[in-house]
Amino acid sequence: MERDEQRGGKAPALAGLAAGLVNGFFGGGGGTVLVPLLRGRCGLSQRQAFATSVAVILPLCMLSAGLYWLRGSLDLELAMPYLAGGLIGGLLGGKLFRGVDPLWLRRAFGLLLLFGGGKALLG
Repeated sequence: MERDEQRGGKAPALAGLAAGLVNGFFGGGGGTVLVPLLRGRCGLSQRQAFATSVAVILPLCMLSAGLYWLRGSLDLELAMPYLAGGLIGGLLGGKLFRGVDPLWLRRAFGLLLLFGGGKALLG
């Protein structure tokens, strides 16, 4: 299908639903679902898929964090040092992102998925 047709069709909404479910259930990780769907179903480049995923995941993470906080599961004081490090890492990653070949981005993403999956399965 044409990319313009995908924007108005069901695929983007279903991809967002899948990302939201994963994000809400696991407290993150919606991008692992969204990036491949943005590439395959919406025809975005690797860079566009990563950037779009970040834009979609941000509000989903904020919603999930808010729900966890309201339910008493989120310790904001404990989270602050991780947030500070994450902000620095996000800035560095964003600067490095432009210079990385899309093939290596895809490979690094695949390795990240394999590593996370292996850790989850093996404990």
